Parts: sequence; C-alpha cells; structure tokens
Amino acid sequence: MAKLNIFQKKEGKKEPEKKVFQSFSILKSPHITEKATQLSKNNQYVFKVAASANKTQIKRAVEELYGVEVVGVKIINIPAKRRRLREISGWRKGYKKAIVKVKEGQTIEIIPK
Repeated sequence: MAKLNIFQKKEGKKEPEKKVFQSFSILKSPHITEKATQLSKNNQYVFKVAASANKTQIKRAVEELYGVEVVGVKIINIPAKRRRLREISGWRKGYKKAIVKVKEGQTIEIIPK
C-alpha cells in the first residue's frame, strides 16, 4: 500500500459539497413603516430584498437568519420615481420588497428592545 501525500485525497468516498447560502445578501434591511408595524400584528414582516431574489431564496434567508418557519412570501417591485429640485431633475431608486408571513405563534424581533 502506497503512502498518501497530505495533498492527495483517498479514493472511494466523496464528501458532498456544502453550498454556503448567503442570506445577508438576499435580505437588505427591514422596511419599517406604519403599515409594516400594523402587518406585524398579523405575523407578517416587510423586508427590502435584492433585486434578483425570488420567493424561495427569501423564505430560506428569513428562516436561516431569524430561526422561524415561513408560511408564505409576497413580492412587490417598487418602481423608480422622477424627482426634481428646482432646475435639477433626477430619479429616486426603485427597489424590491417582500412581505413574509410567519407561522402562528412565532415572531421576529426586527428592532431590539
């Protein structure tokens, strides 16, 4: 039997590759408004999310970061708006937000008390 170098792998068993899911890149920030605080009474929480995020990625990110079980996710694309200050005109950026419904009895503490 030949000796194995420390850089060689044993033949036979292959270790499954672990995929690192980066939930901090999916969820940008909680969206705190008067309407969002009213929704939190119904176990629904609002987050600003990455523009490329889909429902399954958002669900997985919330479950990983906050340790809760997500029941449903709704996504809203907020379009960019034209803004003007005297002669200067420009655009306010658009963004994507998600309303996440959490299982009954579980809560997310967005702002630490």
